[in-house]
Amino acid sequence: MKAFRSAHAYGMLPDMLRSSRGPPEQAVLSIKTAATLLCATCATQTGSGASELPYYGLSPPVYPSPVGNGTTSARWAQARMHARDMVAQMTVEEKANLTRGWPGACVGNTGEVPRLGIPALCFADGPSGIRGQEFVSAFPAGIHVAATFDRHLMYQYGRALGSEFYGRGINVALGPVAGPLGRVVKGGRNWEGLSSDPYLAGSGMGAITRGIQDAGVIAAPKHWLLNEQETRRRWTPTGHAISANVDDRTLHELYAFPFMDALREGAGAVMCSYQRANHSYACQNSKLLNGVLKTELGFEGFVVSDWDGQTSGVASANAGLDLTMPSAGFWGGKLVEAVQNGSVSEERISDMATRILASWYYLHQDKGYPPPAIYNNTEKHFPVDVQADHARLIEEIGAAGTVLVKNVDNALPLKKPKFLCVYGYDATLKASPWQNRDRYGGGYEDNFGWNTFNGTLVTGGGSGGNSPPYVVSPFHALQERVTRDRGILRWDFYSDNPPPYLNTDACLVFINAYASESFDRASLTDEFSDRLVLNVASWCANTIVVVHSAGIRLVDGWITHPNVTATLFAGLPGQESGHALTSVLYGEVNPTGRLPYTVAKSESDYGHLLSPSASSTSSSSSSLDSNDDIFPETNFTEGLLLDYRYFDHPANNKNNSLAPRFEFGFGLSYTSFAYSNLSATLLPLPPGARTRHGLAEYPDRTDTQVQGGHPALWEVVAVVRCTVINAGPVEGAEIAQLYVDGPGRDRDSPVRLLRGFVRVGPLVPGQRGEAVFELTRRDLSVWDVEAQDWRLRRGAYEVWVGASSRDLRVRGRVTRRVPSKTEAEAIRRDPITNAS
Repeated sequence: MKAFRSAHAYGMLPDMLRSSRGPPEQAVLSIKTAATLLCATCATQTGSGASELPYYGLSPPVYPSPVGNGTTSARWAQARMHARDMVAQMTVEEKANLTRGWPGACVGNTGEVPRLGIPALCFADGPSGIRGQEFVSAFPAGIHVAATFDRHLMYQYGRALGSEFYGRGINVALGPVAGPLGRVVKGGRNWEGLSSDPYLAGSGMGAITRGIQDAGVIAAPKHWLLNEQETRRRWTPTGHAISANVDDRTLHELYAFPFMDALREGAGAVMCSYQRANHSYACQNSKLLNGVLKTELGFEGFVVSDWDGQTSGVASANAGLDLTMPSAGFWGGKLVEAVQNGSVSEERISDMATRILASWYYLHQDKGYPPPAIYNNTEKHFPVDVQADHARLIEEIGAAGTVLVKNVDNALPLKKPKFLCVYGYDATLKASPWQNRDRYGGGYEDNFGWNTFNGTLVTGGGSGGNSPPYVVSPFHALQERVTRDRGILRWDFYSDNPPPYLNTDACLVFINAYASESFDRASLTDEFSDRLVLNVASWCANTIVVVHSAGIRLVDGWITHPNVTATLFAGLPGQESGHALTSVLYGEVNPTGRLPYTVAKSESDYGHLLSPSASSTSSSSSSLDSNDDIFPETNFTEGLLLDYRYFDHPANNKNNSLAPRFEFGFGLSYTSFAYSNLSATLLPLPPGARTRHGLAEYPDRTDTQVQGGHPALWEVVAVVRCTVINAGPVEGAEIAQLYVDGPGRDRDSPVRLLRGFVRVGPLVPGQRGEAVFELTRRDLSVWDVEAQDWRLRRGAYEVWVGASSRDLRVRGRVTRRVPSKTEAEAIRRDPITNAS
């Protein structure tokens, strides 16, 4: 891990000015005063006699904050021009008014400039549905959408979600989520995101962002960056937030990677996170905001803080924060004063206001946008129904994200059973889920530490949860089916040892695993649920287990029991839960869901990635150990090796000692598929093409940077094809997955990476289909920490296509001949004659 030691005053001042009662208004300091305080801080000793200076400086300073320029597209250029012209008419006070939150009906409300016709912008959660409102839909959670491995459904999800935000007059939707990515297995918010694989998460981030913004709403991908645990995520009077310490390559290839897709699709906002990143708070981290986001990735929109996530005034403004929520934070009138005394330049505050308005213009929200229709449950108002026909899509995604992981002797699909037993707390509705009108199932005041949810689980807890208009429980839907078939049911939602009914055709056992914002999970199992499954399986020869889960849930306590004939991971499917599940159980939908994470055999198999860090993991200086509670930190020493990358790496899996129970990408079908005829081809360069993009080791730095990264990164450079045939007895679709291993792999690199997935079918028995994967320059590149650029290495790229990260059926190779410096210069002078 590379440690950066460039300390700077902006990162240090807030900590000296903060009282033990919480953040006061940020003091406005001249450069001379700031330098004086910095020197004083350098000399300050902690209670143990150790300087706090070593806890700063891992994140290099990047100043000034880049001014948005609209070079991404004509649309961004026009939006930027309109915004700049409007801001030019504003006073400093009016500009500052736009950069802070104000009280209002919405979760967040910006200031307004009435004399220029600039309204307050409305911000609202969440990434899977509008929270706390009536006549809105409860969509499946992000982790469930990821389990579909279906870009079309991801886009449709974003479009439907965006249309509901638009219909309620919400300008900014706070999502989608790729932070947390899922580094910490017990992370409380992993379910809001789109898997721990950056390619899968990026595909979802891009498609959902495009869908939301096609509906006219500004998407705000979050949380930028390294927000991987809830434990110690925020500053408290007793100590700082956890510092996520990561090396440069890992930051780019893993954690920033999915955000690139969202930015490429035009994301108008990005939300920065609570915790520290390389010892600098994320919402004042100039490397992450000014350096990576606004410079490398060409971000044209605005950066908004997580709620109360701002930890400084002048420092955060100069480091790239554009909008603080939900109140004045450290700004307000003090930001005006900072501009007036030169601590913050007028160019910086003008750019802050311009970025906010540019996104507003980019989405054409200046033209007839609906007014906010946000109410609480005690307000009498006309209903504003934005549900449309989204229930159909929710059911479709619910079924598509359901993963069948065990099916012995075709226990599923059910064949019109006459007698079913239904057991478990997760089969029915929670009796009282609305103690908190904003938090379905339980608010922060009572859900802390829950391991399971006493009712069927359709969403997680916290700000990422949603507010279902209704919930179709599994028992409700099963009762509809059994009634139609003139059968009978027996049920028990309470006992862990229900009475046996030996004449039953099948026993369905429903259990769940809960997670929420504000705390990390205590365990990946629970004794009551495992005991329930084993007790039923002790007498029921056809026990089918359904797990609704907000993340990884271990099953080795019962999965190998001979009477457990089938198991489904049913995720967090939203309001149509029961209908989605029964369509799979009864075979109306052939399951295509795939695991977006690896299910191990035991918690210890995840190693140090299992649990969140609560204190320092640094061993660089024993003299700092006594400050662990004040400066907690976690070093991302695993680098790129998350999830299947960790399990597959030779250093961790000698003699297959770390074989998972179910690997990433795994999922069964009611039919079977065969793969053949793989071909891997470099694309020929079209006549007149700028061949240095396709052939050179690095993208051409003279090109204009666009939002999402260098434009060459998105050029398709190779195509992989293979044949998929339905070799089984019934119609079905296959999720074919492409994995790549590049040349020059070092010991810290993964064995292979997901770099493509495609739904093939549905195919009838015997029918053939073709899986086609397009590989971009970014897909085949690594981040070169010395060149500070994406590098396309010379040599052979191995490619595999199969049904999961470990079930790889066909293999091929693409050889990329990258020219030498001499050849590259010849190509630059005469790109047609010298193309290879």
